[in-house]
Amino acid sequence: MIREIPTINKKDRQTDKYIDIPKCDVTSFKLEETIDKSMIREHRTSIPHVAEPDVVRHYINLSSKNHHVDQDFYPLGSCTMKYNPKINDKIASNPNFTDLHPDQSEDDMQGTFKLMYNLEQMLNSITGMARTTLQPTAGSQGEFVGLLIMKKYHEFKRNNKKIVLIPESAHGTNPASVILSGYEVVEVKTNDEGCTDIDDLKSKVNEEVAGMMLTQPNTLGIFEKDILEISKLIHDVDGLMYMDGANLNALLSISRPADMGFDITHMNLHKTFSTPHGGGGPGAGPIGVVEKLVDFLPSPMINKCENDTYVLKKDSNNTIGSIHSNFGNVGVLVRAYCYIRSLGDNGLRDVSRNAIINANYLKKKLSGHYDIPFYKNTMHEFVVSAVNQKNKGLKALDIAKLILDRGFHAPTIYFPTNIPEAMMMEPTETESKDTLDNFADYLIYISENLDKKLNKFLESPLNTPVKRLNETKANRELNLNWQDDL
Repeated sequence: MIREIPTINKKDRQTDKYIDIPKCDVTSFKLEETIDKSMIREHRTSIPHVAEPDVVRHYINLSSKNHHVDQDFYPLGSCTMKYNPKINDKIASNPNFTDLHPDQSEDDMQGTFKLMYNLEQMLNSITGMARTTLQPTAGSQGEFVGLLIMKKYHEFKRNNKKIVLIPESAHGTNPASVILSGYEVVEVKTNDEGCTDIDDLKSKVNEEVAGMMLTQPNTLGIFEKDILEISKLIHDVDGLMYMDGANLNALLSISRPADMGFDITHMNLHKTFSTPHGGGGPGAGPIGVVEKLVDFLPSPMINKCENDTYVLKKDSNNTIGSIHSNFGNVGVLVRAYCYIRSLGDNGLRDVSRNAIINANYLKKKLSGHYDIPFYKNTMHEFVVSAVNQKNKGLKALDIAKLILDRGFHAPTIYFPTNIPEAMMMEPTETESKDTLDNFADYLIYISENLDKKLNKFLESPLNTPVKRLNETKANRELNLNWQDDL
């Protein structure tokens, strides 16, 4: 039996004391003199007193329990978990970046400013946009910023706009961002090919439409072939086209959003440009815009002067304002810059080509074993349905749990919501054929052995740190304490 290494919370918080902290020699004061009494803890915390080795072992032990992309395959559709090259981390950890303080003088920041300005130029080149803000520190924040720019544009033009159109397969953050920005959501149907239903779109386009949010390729992994017609319909009512750039993995150095009619483009650097997800954030979600929207971008922007120096420009009259202190999440931006410079134009094109090939290869292997609602023309990701497996007693959720026992992370399940028992997969360009074969073979094994091993399958996961949970009970009987005795 393998010994379980205890984490810090297993220690006796009252008796375990490995180090004494010397008394503070700074003049003390009563907290209630500066902080409202209602905000002051009445009882002592139960944080243990531990030595450095125990702290290190605690976090190393916890990290070993987490699945991550350096450990094994992570086919999380729409969320894009690709390998992060370690050279990017090495460059980002250079003291010339890490030791800077954002309030230093601009003279001391010239190297960092130059890097970020050049990064913006590269993103502009990739997307076709006029300028790009690097401020947003997450995809969802970037999404919201894009809608604030849309709103500011219409307010500037005194347009009476109330509606933002989104496809029924849209990311869940899309309607949330629309509502938060003060607009109403109107869904557009999907046609039999998995694309925007043009007839339904035409019936919903009117003078109240502020714009349309659209992922390209869409969340079914299908390229919207009617994108030019869609863009014209929106532009004819002075609406703006917003590209939810969940990722650009299918478009790099092949096609540009601006050429498709998009006015605002959102880029998730952690998805396309191989920067860490950061445990959910902070990350980076830059927003690029066409020329007519540049003045509405968040302030400040990094500008290049005639003498090859760089300054923070803060004087735009129509800006939506600052949405992040200073100028963005520099550590992530440095990693994205390194990734792009390492690959170059041809390398980026290979990223997209290989991402598309890998997705279609995996889709082909699974065809005939799982239902694939939209088989043709998928790009860097695709959706399969476990509806046939569900009819035999094994839901998409059960398959996801079963996959964990094999050492793979589960794909995205139950999204898009318009596909029953959906499992969305994105292998990315960084995975080998052997990895894809192993993953596909196990999914095929599950389907082929369902009848005789159903009960055993429903017990999984058995090999993970946390075994199979009762989701209903967990939702109804919440236990949010980290200590067993509370």
